Amino acid sequence: MKKNSPKNAIKETVVDATSVTPNALEEERLFTTLRAEHWNEFAGQEHAKKTLRIAITATKKRKEAIEHILLYGPPGLGKTTLAHLIGKELGVNVRVTSGPAIERSGDLASILTNLKPHDILFIDEIHRLNKVVEETLYPAMEDYVLDIVIGKGPSARTLRLDLPPFTIIGATTRVGLLSSPMRDRFGVILRLSYYMPQELETIIDRAAKKLHIQIDGHSKKELAIRSRGTPRIALRLLKRARDMAQVEDSDIISDTILSQALTMLDVDSLGLDDSDRRFLTTIINSFNGGPVGIETIAAALSEDIGTLEDVIEPYLLQVGLLKRTNRGRVITDQAYTHLKKPLPKNK
Repeated sequence: MKKNSPKNAIKETVVDATSVTPNALEEERLFTTLRAEHWNEFAGQEHAKKTLRIAITATKKRKEAIEHILLYGPPGLGKTTLAHLIGKELGVNVRVTSGPAIERSGDLASILTNLKPHDILFIDEIHRLNKVVEETLYPAMEDYVLDIVIGKGPSARTLRLDLPPFTIIGATTRVGLLSSPMRDRFGVILRLSYYMPQELETIIDRAAKKLHIQIDGHSKKELAIRSRGTPRIALRLLKRARDMAQVEDSDIISDTILSQALTMLDVDSLGLDDSDRRFLTTIINSFNGGPVGIETIAAALSEDIGTLEDVIEPYLLQVGLLKRTNRGRVITDQAYTHLKKPLPKNK
């Protein structure tokens, strides 16, 4: 896959079509079509929405580019959707890329110089920006200028390019990995939280209408409970339930249909899947419930530490099945009960 072209750098992160399977691409297209298109369609995140609406209204009155915005929180909570809604509200273009896709300062320069006044550049996984690229971005964010070094050695010189006023919207699941100089350049910093079941029910209901499938009230509640507080997961499970309904020649997702779909996906009553249960049972069986360090757990599971910290642990902490201590991760009594495991004698 070619990454050394800025054009490719932007294009690949819209759906990352060159590096995903057909099924994954279909999922991404699904989420794109089911995304909220207006503010009144975006359920949840009330504090973030209120803050953004104020910033947008003030920006319109000043007729300026909106301040740089940083959105952080677990994956699948709507960071990309919010970026597109902001752009739509302001009537500007939203260009989409990601931190790993911008490999060199030249890539960044090509992207920024092609922006129109007040356009938005959405950078997903902004914590993974190359250090040199990040430093090149500083003056661009502060003063709308870009300093490009031409040549090497004693003959090197700096060329300063003026940029149109623009906005960076950065998204990250690991805000702690952002450097202080980068964080300080964002005027609006918002944390997105997990959704309440009632908010997920609203999202599921609207998505079901777009998918032309009915879902009964009890199934909608059950699906919301098992979606881990995450809209992306709710939409994925809804699609699988729709598939099951179509296979069963049913025009409605009932309790029976939903139960079959969730059993097929190995999703339990709390929304835990096989990866979550394997994480918990490994700590219980191999390390007597903890405490144990994340590096040791990752090695035992043959998993990447970042995946465990970003994808698996946040929800387990949220529902009280896992604790982080100074000595390492510890399984709670609630987790033993949920997994039907006997408490160890030292508990």
